[in-house]
Amino acid sequence: MICNPYEIVIQGLTSEGRTFRPSDWAERLAGILASFDTSQRLSYHAYVRPMLLEGVRCVAVDKKLEKIHPQIFQFLMDFAKDNDLRVVDCRTLIDEVYPNKFSA
Repeated sequence: MICNPYEIVIQGLTSEGRTFRPSDWAERLAGILASFDTSQRLSYHAYVRPMLLEGVRCVAVDKKLEKIHPQIFQFLMDFAKDNDLRVVDCRTLIDEVYPNKFSA
């Protein structure tokens, strides 16, 4: 599965269909909440992760973040809005990318 039903996805495409730059924006945005583990490897937060979908960089945000850390959630949503990025529920995204594949 490309994302989880409990996630919101910020896509690296503007409303005009342009690819958002810089190309590592998703890793940078998700990296805000990342930390280093004991072996000094970068570990993304459990609720925010970068992903690639059909060649488009995205950030998946667990909806739980809105309740647990509302200010961080709002920061991510404001980032998307300020940069004219598409924000979509994962269920909608799955239907767009894989129409009829997961229907009953």
